[in-house]
Amino acid sequence: MNRKENLLLIFTRNPELGKCKTRLASKIGNEAALNVYKFLLKHTAVLTKNLNAEKQVYYSENIWKNDIWDNQVYQKKLQKGENLGARMYNAFESGFNLGFKKIIIIGSDMYDLAPADLEEAFLKLQDHDFVVGPAEDGGYYLLGMTTLKKELFQDKSWGTKTVLKDTLENLEGEDVCLLQVKNDVDHYEDIKDIEAFQPYIKHIKG
Repeated sequence: MNRKENLLLIFTRNPELGKCKTRLASKIGNEAALNVYKFLLKHTAVLTKNLNAEKQVYYSENIWKNDIWDNQVYQKKLQKGENLGARMYNAFESGFNLGFKKIIIIGSDMYDLAPADLEEAFLKLQDHDFVVGPAEDGGYYLLGMTTLKKELFQDKSWGTKTVLKDTLENLEGEDVCLLQVKNDVDHYEDIKDIEAFQPYIKHIKG
């Protein structure tokens, strides 16, 4: 893989009490949800750090200079736009304007994701124009492209189970590769049986 051609966008929320993983927090409380999110952020940093691509972290609220995202590895940027679609579009557009040929976006709440999944996604973009990682909840955990398609970021009910279906409709007739279905972490049910999350939810199970 050519590092100069590949760009990984990581969309993240600033980990602040009461502002992240709100659906999870409704079951396990704000503090536990914040700790789960910090754990997921660390996981995302570990799995992306050595990927053969340029990496940009897009913060939701403020750019934090000293946090888990190593300033030597990740460029730090601020999300811009009135909704998630506009913010993602602007990030992709900026990447293509910088001359990157293959751009992939992920969130920071995928415990199920491994470095090999990201490598595979970039490899697929050598033979396909688009790559999509479907999530079990009807959204997607990864979106990649070699050419910017604006419709993918418009007229979506972000955070609902129709996002994947509507996205694939936009991609009808295009050269698309679908990755393995994976589960992201939004609800208590997503983590209750996973060993790594037990320290954060023992107060619920106790």
